[in-house]
Amino acid sequence: MTVQSRFPDPSPLDAEVARASSERLAAFLHRDRPLTLSVTGAHGHEAVELPASVGPLLMEILRDIAAGRAVAVLRKDAELTTQQAADFLNVSRPLVVGLLENGAVPFRKVGTHRRVCFHDVLHYKNETDAARRGALDELAADAQELDMGY
Repeated sequence: MTVQSRFPDPSPLDAEVARASSERLAAFLHRDRPLTLSVTGAHGHEAVELPASVGPLLMEILRDIAAGRAVAVLRKDAELTTQQAADFLNVSRPLVVGLLENGAVPFRKVGTHRRVCFHDVLHYKNETDAARRGALDELAADAQELDMGY
């Protein structure tokens, strides 16, 4: 089972509720003050205080759900299987194994199974994304210099 498979795509109703909630919540966020939510459920009504740092994360989650995207939250120090890392990077598992074996991403072995820290996978992704953006910027600059109409 992959990490993503446990988190189904939001229903249209979920997306609409998330959109409305994010719009209302945005006005109350202050980075230096805790956020107090009023919660009503099966056990009654209660005010719940959340750290200020949770606000931006909550907004990001609500925006993704509003856009119809499933959301998974992982700790940075979470260990992933090679398949979970491949799913996150949107590449094949054999490619991830190759990256691990070539030293591009650190890993450890648990018996015969490879485990990789999510932080290391995220670092690799950020580095490759930055390199990709740099290459695209260079191509765009070359096209402008050669007056290729881009």
